[in-house]
Amino acid sequence: MIEHDILIVGGGLTGLRAAVGLCDRFNVGLISKVYPVRSHSIAAQGGINAPLANNPDSRDDSWEKHTFDTVKGSDYLADQDAAEIMCREAAPIVYEMEHWGCPFSRLPDGTIAQRPFGGAGYPRTCYSADITGHVLLNTLYERAVAKGVKIYPEWFVAALCIEDGRCHGVVAMDTHSGELVPARAKATFFGTGGYGRVYQHSTNALINTGSGIGMAYKAGVPLKDMEFVQFHPTSLIGTNILMTEGCRGEGAYLLNNQGERFMQRYVPTAMELAPRDIVSRCIQTEMNEGRGFDHPLGKHVHLDLRHLGEQKIQERLPGIRKICIDFIGIDPVFEPIPVMPGQHYSMGGIDVNGRCASEVRGFYAGGECSCVSVHGANRLGGNSLLETIVFGKIAARAILEDLEGGAPEPETKPLLRLKDEVEAKIQRLTGPGREKPYLLQAELSAVMSGKVGIFRTREAMEQALQTLLEAKERYRNVGVPSPARYMNYELTNALELEYMLEVVHTTILGALLREESRGAHFRLDFPDRNDRDWLKHTIARMGADGQPVISSKEVVITRYEPKERKY
Repeated sequence: MIEHDILIVGGGLTGLRAAVGLCDRFNVGLISKVYPVRSHSIAAQGGINAPLANNPDSRDDSWEKHTFDTVKGSDYLADQDAAEIMCREAAPIVYEMEHWGCPFSRLPDGTIAQRPFGGAGYPRTCYSADITGHVLLNTLYERAVAKGVKIYPEWFVAALCIEDGRCHGVVAMDTHSGELVPARAKATFFGTGGYGRVYQHSTNALINTGSGIGMAYKAGVPLKDMEFVQFHPTSLIGTNILMTEGCRGEGAYLLNNQGERFMQRYVPTAMELAPRDIVSRCIQTEMNEGRGFDHPLGKHVHLDLRHLGEQKIQERLPGIRKICIDFIGIDPVFEPIPVMPGQHYSMGGIDVNGRCASEVRGFYAGGECSCVSVHGANRLGGNSLLETIVFGKIAARAILEDLEGGAPEPETKPLLRLKDEVEAKIQRLTGPGREKPYLLQAELSAVMSGKVGIFRTREAMEQALQTLLEAKERYRNVGVPSPARYMNYELTNALELEYMLEVVHTTILGALLREESRGAHFRLDFPDRNDRDWLKHTIARMGADGQPVISSKEVVITRYEPKERKY
């Protein structure tokens, strides 16, 4: 058994920022499924929002205007008190990262450069070329190492231990040895990321299975707003690698097969810089109505950077150029990029408050695995990197306050019982089994992309729900051929699949029940937003029979009354 005052699960930006904020006062252990610098935070390209007012076009920007854009972008489902917290903290967080050595791109006067992003009234997205997540993650990882945070890299958390309304820690597997280890802590913080890989077409890394979300749910922690899934408008066909919104922020065009900048037809004022949910629906509509391009790798439209010129592309978007050359054999200096919408982000997640605390004593969550809710029904580009670091810092502050106020000692017996349960589960999975976990996951993700995607209908989602229920039954017969535990990724994938099934179940149920269109949730059979009946959060918790129980929670409205969302 390992013991820490505080246990952090997840080595991305949220987990690292929480660890850095706590390690001076407490014994902190950080468990990461991969080496922290391989966390999915590193894939974020475009930037981090903050109303610094450095750009000549953003001199009048403020945290209040940032908050309004965030709330409007959320289609008024964000909790406005939480959005205010995030936007107030934005500028101090960016300057803190700058002072810790993060190499932001600069304006000629030496201040941090800012570019326009969709749904924003001002250019407020701070960036480092198109590798912003990369530089932020390495900056925080270097600080965590310098401060002596105890890191357990390539450890897989198999279960969360909650008993009698308290969290006692987790049971984890050291994938290098295959040993199951109970980890005891007074406070446990999840920064485990999103659930993109429950979809076939996703910009997310393969590690983004949502297992942390499903794990918390199975342990008794409620989930919030799981039906709200963001699709990024521009992912590269074939691989669905992200083509950052920074491309459009720098002036790229979206073109259909008739050479039209088709966004003129839908949102003539915002054009390519409309919010992501709107741009994704516009692209999908163009393809559905025959104005897209056909390709063996899939239907697509063109993202055209050619008019920006080689110098600007190489200075502002070098990573995008390299990805296009390496993965699809085109140079965006000379050819347009074939793009399609792909699942990108999880607005829903573990239900926590503005302090990142759940209803379970001693259990906290932040970043994409959580739902504070600052994004509501649709996240604005540039607010995700901001959320990860802001709420990593806020979680550290909250945990410090709670532990100094006197936290009960975690118990060993519940952890040992949970370890035995995980051991039994592994024994079953490494016994004879007809179902292969990777095939089951592939089938499920194809159904999610096809039937619970950008456009939704009751009929399609009921079919998806039936497939999900069948998949849950089939999971009983899942088996992996090798009993070895050393670096057995098929085994850990099989363990994660159980949690993915629960994530999918709550997502489909929430989408079926919400009979309106709001943000990224668009129902063809209910195309209008309905504030009278649906201005509320969806809460899903596991019932005594193991089935989801759905309830609701009021949206916190402070200063911005809901109104029609126009751009």
